[in-house]
This record gives sequence, structure tokens and C-alpha cells, in this order.
Amino acid sequence: MDLVHRRPVEPDRGHVLTMAKQVSAPVTAAKLEPETAAFLKALTGRAPADEGLWLEALTHGSTGEPRNYERLEFLGDRVLGLVIAEWLHERGTGNEGKLSQRLNALVSRDSNAAVARAIGLAPHIRLGKQAREDGGSDSDNILGDVVEALLGALFVERGWDAARGLARRLWAEHMAAGKGEKKHPKAALQEWAAGNKRKPPVYTALAKDGPDHAVSFTVAVAVKGVGEAQATAGNKQEAETQAAKAFMKEFG
Repeated sequence: MDLVHRRPVEPDRGHVLTMAKQVSAPVTAAKLEPETAAFLKALTGRAPADEGLWLEALTHGSTGEPRNYERLEFLGDRVLGLVIAEWLHERGTGNEGKLSQRLNALVSRDSNAAVARAIGLAPHIRLGKQAREDGGSDSDNILGDVVEALLGALFVERGWDAARGLARRLWAEHMAAGKGEKKHPKAALQEWAAGNKRKPPVYTALAKDGPDHAVSFTVAVAVKGVGEAQATAGNKQEAETQAAKAFMKEFG
């Protein structure tokens, strides 16, 4: 059998070079919408230096993007807690129990959502189509998370003093109004039950409805021999709080 010498098939160099250019081409940096960039500049006093960081802080997981606000929210939650704790200590009133009561009220989901609404945050949150249609931009959970994520982003980009200054400015109205000075409804109900020689209140989760980004919880609270009250809210803790408040209004 004759052996035929064949040259190795050479690669299509033009194709390889084209592919190499595609692989090595820089990815276009993400950009904020002009309205959002202006909003952040007005909010923080300076234009964002790292727009990708701030986009991350504004991006909900429903968009399907690999980077969303969860990590920055985790950081911002701690920043906010320390700012408020320092502020309460500085004011010099109340024992540890009272200070904790006020801290919990000032950094609660409803307080954070109220701050987000006050600054007009909702239109700048990046949501997936379904989440937006389901009202995600008005969800206490999402609004509260994103305002914390913004504090986290500010801390990363400009440090403690900038984040502290913004948090104090945004929460000033709640602090001045004495939010949290009254006893928390659940604590008030616990004391009421003990004072009336009743067994402690029992909280029961009745339902969880809606998609993850707009979930609602229905909770009942009962005191044996007295009665029961129910409430629905965007998270279980708030539903329990509202149920305790409803119980005290009816039976307390």
C-alpha cells in the first residue's frame, strides 16, 4: 500500500486570532443610569467612584445577575447597627435593656424601609421583570435591604466617617422622634400575661404567601384563657409584633 505524505492541517489562523481578540477584549464596565448617578451624588455628597460597586448595592437577586446586594447588605447592616449603638451611647440615657430596645426599633425592617421611602430609593432599585410586576420596589424587605447595602457600599468606597455621617443624617428623624422608647409590643404582651397570672403568649405561624421577593407571613398569638389575635406582615418577626399589638389592643 502506498504511503501518502500529507501535511498536517493547519488551523485557520484568522479564526484563531479573531477568537483570541474576543477572549481578551475588555468587558465594558457597568454604568449607572444618569438619574441614579445623580441620586447617589445628591445622597452622599459626591459622585460614585466605582459605579460597579453601587450597581451591586442596587441590584436584587431576581435580575439573575451574579452580583447582587446581599453581601453589601450584610456589611451595611453591621455598619448601621454600630452607628446607632454609638449614637445611643453618646446620648447617655437608659440602661442596657432600654438601649437595646431602642437599637432594635431604630434598625428594624420597617424603620429602614421608611428611610428608603423618604429618600426616594425605589425607582433606582434594579429588579427582575417579575419582581417589579409583583411590587418588589415597594417591599419593606427589599427597601430595607437596599438602604443597608448603600451604607455598605459607602463604607467600602469612602470609609467609616462617610457611612456614619450618612446614617446619622438619614435616621435623625427617627432618633429625634424617640422611636423605640416605648416597650416593644411583644415584651409588653409578655409582661401583661405575667402580671395577670397567665401562661406566656404562644406565637403560631399560620401562612407564608407570595414569591420570595414579596413574601408575607400570617402569625397568630394566643394567651390561654384570654384569646387570640392575628396579623400579616412582610417578615415573621414583624407579623409577630403586629399580632402582639393587636392582642393588646383587644384584650390588654
